[in-house]
Amino acid sequence: MTINNLNNYHNFDAGILALSHSKCKAGKDYETMSERTIGIMGAMPEEINEVVHLLSGMQECTMGMRTYYTGKLHGISTVVVFSRWGKTAAAATVSTLILEFKITELIFTGVAGAINPSLRIGDIVIAKRLIQHDMDARPLMPRYEIPLLNITYFETHKTQLDIAVNAVNDMVENKHLHALIDSTELNHFGIEHPRLLIGDIASGDKFFSNGDDKGSLSEQLPAILCVEMEGAAVAQVCYEYNTPFTIIRTISDTADEKSEIDFPSFIHCISSKYSVQIIKNIFKQF
Repeated sequence: MTINNLNNYHNFDAGILALSHSKCKAGKDYETMSERTIGIMGAMPEEINEVVHLLSGMQECTMGMRTYYTGKLHGISTVVVFSRWGKTAAAATVSTLILEFKITELIFTGVAGAINPSLRIGDIVIAKRLIQHDMDARPLMPRYEIPLLNITYFETHKTQLDIAVNAVNDMVENKHLHALIDSTELNHFGIEHPRLLIGDIASGDKFFSNGDDKGSLSEQLPAILCVEMEGAAVAQVCYEYNTPFTIIRTISDTADEKSEIDFPSFIHCISSKYSVQIIKNIFKQF
């Protein structure tokens, strides 16, 4: 198949997609839906375990090798699940949340490696935009562009972004943070005054653990704050199903050879507590 033929196929398929979107009314109607159902995905089991304990009337449902926990949180129907790792696993999980559990919005929390040199362990990044750094269909289309969608970045809706910013800011205030996490644990990881940054997050099926890879990504995408393995894939699925999303990441390492951290301890002592408190603070605003 030649490039011209592929371009013709792309144009034809895009036209079919546009036609189907204009005529098909199946699925959720967010303007008239009476009940809000929020999906919460965690990148680590320890993070979602703590959130599950917040649910009232909790029930379990196993589907596709995942356990989904349903219940009420602040009176709102909520579904909590461990996403598993990587883009495909996370995309499958959020698709199930949307199609089977009919969620109306999605919150994803987890850890990430710092790409921007100003970031420190314990800082928090809220995604304003997400990009798949391993998407490369050149010469058929520009690097990083998602086939058939003609977009490169998936953007968080302003409403969700504002809510998340309020939730994180409330948590990182010194009096709240030290009430949440013991000073000894904060000191162990060198966390003094964690900051909130809002910006671009890159996702791909690669764990960054050396300076060369980190430097290459930073050179190609200089606006990237941090890197992880799920967020942009989740954002793509949400985009295609018109489901608002929020992606929040705690910086756990520097994504290079200098990343010396007791990862399980960091998840248990820091990021899981961050996640639970941020979730609580988000739900207080609904």
